[in-house]
Order: sequence, then structure tokens, then C-alpha cells
Amino acid sequence: MLELTPKEIVNRKGLTINPAKTCQPIGAMYAALGINGCLPHSHGSQGCCSFHRMHLTKHFRDPIMATTSSFTEGASVFGGGSNLKTALKNIFSIYNPEIVAVHTTCLSETIGDDLNTLISESASVVPEGKLVIHTNTPSYVGSHVTGFSNMVASTIKYLAQGEGKGSNGKLNIIPGWVNPGDMTEIKLLLTKMGVPFTMLPDTSGVVDSPATNSFEMYPKGGTKIEDIKDSGNSKATIALGSFCSEAGAVELEKKCGVPASVLKMPLGIKATDEFMMQVAKLTGKAIPQEIEIERGQVADIMVDTHHQFHGKKVGIFGDPDLVIAMTEFVVSLGMVPKMMLTGTPGKAFEAQIESILTEAGLNPEDSLYQSAGDLFLFHQWMKNEPIDLMIGNTYGKYIARAEDTPLIRVGFPVLDRSVHSYLPIVGYKGAMRLIEKITDTLLDRQDRDAADEDLELTM
Repeated sequence: MLELTPKEIVNRKGLTINPAKTCQPIGAMYAALGINGCLPHSHGSQGCCSFHRMHLTKHFRDPIMATTSSFTEGASVFGGGSNLKTALKNIFSIYNPEIVAVHTTCLSETIGDDLNTLISESASVVPEGKLVIHTNTPSYVGSHVTGFSNMVASTIKYLAQGEGKGSNGKLNIIPGWVNPGDMTEIKLLLTKMGVPFTMLPDTSGVVDSPATNSFEMYPKGGTKIEDIKDSGNSKATIALGSFCSEAGAVELEKKCGVPASVLKMPLGIKATDEFMMQVAKLTGKAIPQEIEIERGQVADIMVDTHHQFHGKKVGIFGDPDLVIAMTEFVVSLGMVPKMMLTGTPGKAFEAQIESILTEAGLNPEDSLYQSAGDLFLFHQWMKNEPIDLMIGNTYGKYIARAEDTPLIRVGFPVLDRSVHSYLPIVGYKGAMRLIEKITDTLLDRQDRDAADEDLELTM
């Protein structure tokens, strides 16, 4: 076992230890599940598809359906065109989806399969009225966040129609990689404002579908294909998170002329305020009192609990859009973000973190932040400067145990807890939930470490 020594941090260029990410196809598969009647298809080996389905199933605690081209040695040498054609024929005859969303893997990308050509050559086995789309997701580039972004952009490229004149009166919302509970909360805020919208993708009602007396291959949730096609006639697009959502919004603006706005994930009071104000600006709708009351409750809670957060040092890791928004939120609570890390490449991550710290009056040089990092590096940072709290996914649990530092699980994947995907962390309700989680965690640690006589005084 490798021993970590404080102060000795070596710049590693060719080795990743304990990645803070997973691979592109998982993101593409999750985005495809957010389309109504869609069956994700992995153009590669069976093992890849099995891993991706298993990882998503363990996070959402819901069976994830997807198919595969089942590459063997022959397809690996001569190409997977025949496998894809056979797969599509079987998919439509057995599973009958409305649309198949194909994503590539390391293997099909390495041998150079041309999906545009292969899908065109397979047109004879696709029933009339059914659709096949694709995106390229080599696992050795980017992360699951990149794969999600690529699938959203490709879906719009394939399906979106219109001239961007706002004739349908809707807003397009690209929610980014969030749980279905978060998507439900964003939709609820828009509904309270009376704003018509199309959300793409929308996994609510798909990976959090209720138990019934019968199995449904395609639950009722997901963005309807006709709404995706009509998205080019919307007033504007709001992309929530630059890493996950910007590419799709830019593609729609380029293709159909729909104006794009890119905001942070609406996590915490400031980012949610920005989202609400942008919706009001684009639609002319007033923010109703019901939402104002929710916001006021969050502000009151922040004041009431400020003494518990003030000066607490926190480390945050995970997907870039989440880490950026969470950094802004903990700053607003009076905490000090000492280390922020994402496994997804992109210098924009570091620029946004630096901007948040500077705006808050904190010296960016007093914090550590890096894109395309790994959790071995994060652990080394913690060895050099202990922190009070970790915020991130299940991958950090062993670091938390080794350093005796509490971990609040958010983001993807969360493999050792349940129910999290049903409950929001975005919006004002989500802010309340996060404050509760942080407060409870810090108080549990305070109670554990307090002397008996101190505990008696607080009872």
C-alpha cells in the first residue's frame, strides 16, 4: 500500500490513482435515458455496457435498460457495422423503442467505426417512424460529464427543428448532470412561475419511477421526441452548468437561432437567485410569493445556523458544475473552501473557482483547486492541511475514514446510500436540505468529540 507523506506532492502526468470521474459512455447513457421511449445502445463490447448499467443502477437503485453491439474478436478487427445492424434489427423487433441513442466506446472509437455511415447503412432494419441517433464518447478522453454533454448536443443536432423565433412560447432548460429529484424541483419552480418549458434531458419518472404491478420497459417520464423537435421554436435556452449543458445550448443556437444563456447549477441561494431572475427576464413572468417565501426561509436558516459554519474548512470534489456551485454555496454559509478538485479536464473550472474566491474576498492562493485531478492528490492535500468536512461522492469514503474527516455524499456516484436521487439539492428546497445535512454532520462530530460535561451543558 502506498504511504502518503505530508509535503511531498509529486506532479504525476502519466498515472491516475483513485479517479475522481468515470468514463464518457456512462454520461451518454444517462442523458439518453432522459428521452421518452429511448433505449440507450452501447456500440462496443458486452463488458462495457454491463459496467455502465451496473454503475447507474447502483446509484439510482433502479434497473437501467440498455443494449450493446456485443463486439467480439471479429468486430474488433473488421469493424462493428454488421453487429450494429443486427443489434438494431433485434432491438426494434423485441423491445420496440421509439428511439435508439447509440454511443461509442473505447473499442469502437479505436478501430475507427464511422457511426454516421453505419447508421445510414442500417436504415433498412429501422421501422418507419422510429429514430436512431448517435454520439461519439471515447472513454480515454474527458469524463462521464463530457459524455453527457456530447449526447445532449447530438440529440439536438439530430432532432431539433425551428427558426428560433419563439413561436411556441417556451424556454428550453438543459439541467446538466443532476438527479431526477433535482430535475423535478427545477420543473416545480418553473411551474409555480407559470413558465412553459421543455427540459432536455429529463430523467424524472424514468430512473425514479414508482413500483407498479407490471414491468414497464419505457416509463412515462423523459422528454418527448416531439418536444425536442419543437425546441428550435423556443424563446431561449438556459443551460445549467457550463461543463454539462453549454454544448447543447450552443448547438441549438447555432442550428435554430435560439438564444442561449449559461448559468451555474442552481445550487445554493445565490445561484438559484440567478436562475430565477434569468427566467423572469426572459419570460416577463413575476416570481410568485410562494417562491419568495421559500427563499426567505433559506435566508433565515442561514442566519440561524451561521455560527455553526463560520470558519469551518471544507474540501469539495466531484463533477465540475457541482463543485463550482457548491464552492459558491459554502462560501455564502461562512465556510472556507480549502480544496476543490474535479476529474474532468477543463481550465474553465479553475478560472470559475478563482472568480468565486476572489468575489468573496478570499485569497485564491490560500486554497488548492485543480481540474483533471484524482483523489490520491486530494488525499495528499488533506495530509498537508486537515479540513473539517469533505463534500463529494462515494469515492471519497476511504479518505474520510483514513483521515477521520466527515463526508457528506453528494454528486455521482453515490453507491453506499439510498433515496438521495429522489430528493433535491438544487433550488431553495435543495439549499435547505444541504444546510440540514451539513449542520447535522458537524453537530454529530461536535457531540462525538465533546467531553461528557460539555454534552450535559448542551442538553
